Amino acid sequence: MDFKVFEDNILKLLNRYNEINELLSNLEIINNPSKLISLSQEKAELEEVVNNYKELNKLRNYLSDLKELKNSEDEEIKTLAEEEFQVVEKNIDNLESKLLNFILPKDPLDEKNIILEIRAGAGGEEAALFASELLRMYLRYAERKNAKTEILSINETGIGGIKEAIISIKGKRIYSRLKFESGTHRVQRVPETESGGRIHTSTATVAVLPEADEIDVTIDERDLKIDTFRAGGAGGQHVNKTDSAVRITHLPTGIVVACQDERSQFQNKEKAMRILAAKILEEKRIASEKEIATFRKIQVGSGDRSEKIRTYNFPQGRVTDHRINLTLYRLNEILDGDLDEIIDALIAAENMRKLELLSVQ
Repeated sequence: MDFKVFEDNILKLLNRYNEINELLSNLEIINNPSKLISLSQEKAELEEVVNNYKELNKLRNYLSDLKELKNSEDEEIKTLAEEEFQVVEKNIDNLESKLLNFILPKDPLDEKNIILEIRAGAGGEEAALFASELLRMYLRYAERKNAKTEILSINETGIGGIKEAIISIKGKRIYSRLKFESGTHRVQRVPETESGGRIHTSTATVAVLPEADEIDVTIDERDLKIDTFRAGGAGGQHVNKTDSAVRITHLPTGIVVACQDERSQFQNKEKAMRILAAKILEEKRIASEKEIATFRKIQVGSGDRSEKIRTYNFPQGRVTDHRINLTLYRLNEILDGDLDEIIDALIAAENMRKLELLSVQ
């Protein structure tokens, strides 16, 4: 993408920075604490744009000097200039990419923590085992990012698989990184229980929901139908002998959430309410996006669970993301939570689509 097409947008940000500097010296602003804080924060955000643009112009001037040196009759100077020219050109490209990120439309949910759901799909016990591996992958990714995780609900099978797991991940801009994981994940491998050595295909679905704050979603208790029941499955005698499990139905939307992993009814209700709020916020987001058709044009995927987004092929040791046709032969590392190469490529693809949309407006 040609940076010069968008340079006017960058210059508008620089003008805004200068405008803020003038406003901050205005007595009316100085005597208005809330306005003063707001403008100071905006100025701090724009300082990186200003510094990067200054550095960009310095490098452009330096590159112009190097062009002349490349025509030198002194072979040694000519060789050094050509080598330096390549380095500076690469640094300019990096700075231009950084600056373009500042003019892209921002997703207001990017700063949110997330509720991540994993469900076993087609493939029986093998699908449940794959779902368990995906859960570990996301827990390891969160660990690499120093993010805090909490298992809100989990339904395990007898041999180490999971039918469903719901986890909370809290970390810096975690939604901005993991929102691309929503969809159907497919695994191709020979199951451990398969004696014939045939490759099976199984699936698991992932949904990434931004965790709702009170300001995002207000839930009226009168809109809730709350049922308690005796928990089943693993959990010990206490869980199975008391009505500690909670099922909440949100009557206006029909959303149903159940939690049974905690010992107390209060704790299960608290977790269920967090999941419910995230699901309601997600419904609001989807409804809003349907009104803004351009959003779907810039997304690298629809975010629907039915969309097949990625294949994990064990015989070939590869992972393929079908939305951007990216194939990596690093299966073990990726399943150990090393997702950054895939996520960075997905972010780059989405940013490119945003820029293409901006260029025709």
